Amino acid sequence: MNRIIKIVLLDILKNKIVVSYALILALLSWGSFMLENNTAKGLLTILNVILFTVPLVSVLFSTIYIYNSSEFIELLLSQPIERKKIWISLFTGLSVAMVLAFFLGAGIPLLINSPGTAGLMMLLAGSLITVVFVGLAFLSCILTRDKAKGIGLAILFWLYFAILFDALVLFLLFQFSEYPIEEAMVGITALSPIDLARIQILLHLDQSAMMGYTGAIFKDFFGTAVGLFISFLLLVLWIAIPFLVSVRKFETKDL
Repeated sequence: MNRIIKIVLLDILKNKIVVSYALILALLSWGSFMLENNTAKGLLTILNVILFTVPLVSVLFSTIYIYNSSEFIELLLSQPIERKKIWISLFTGLSVAMVLAFFLGAGIPLLINSPGTAGLMMLLAGSLITVVFVGLAFLSCILTRDKAKGIGLAILFWLYFAILFDALVLFLLFQFSEYPIEEAMVGITALSPIDLARIQILLHLDQSAMMGYTGAIFKDFFGTAVGLFISFLLLVLWIAIPFLVSVRKFETKDL
């Protein structure tokens, strides 16, 4: 199992796309801090990169990599290795590689320019978001054998969580503006890993006003130690549930 992880990890770290991804993240991160007048503005710029670029690259690259590794997976299946161990090894190798690329690209600039709580929160949230979308990539691949459909499904996951979910929330707020649904918004937020990460980062940047009139509700709940624990627990569940579903399907799938 460890040997499979090592093979996958080394293979990905030598990939030109991953190297380019880390370099682009580094360029955007360092540029954000150099061009802005203060650290807070630089962090807000990097926040948009983390919430949109990181999930897209993570889910797309992971999906394409899994489909391109089909022969390697079939070779592993011919060996006396449990299917579950193969799938977990692939997931671990991909996750570690993508998190490492994120850390080298955005993590180092964050730790140097913003070594406080806000920078650490952004680093942690970005790492978790990376693994969440790697897990969604595994789910996309196992749901269909067709590469084009799998990539399309992965893009739909990103599109929904990065753009469409917020549009649906705004629609609900507009339609039910006469009703006290602000507290319900806390529960609805749990349905999007990107929103969970965004709220925690904005709260630690002391930018709750950017979340509109529901910002006070979010601050009262997610701003506490219990709220912080629950939000990260939900992010861990967003990693675990899609991946565990993909594991179950991989164990029974006729390849």
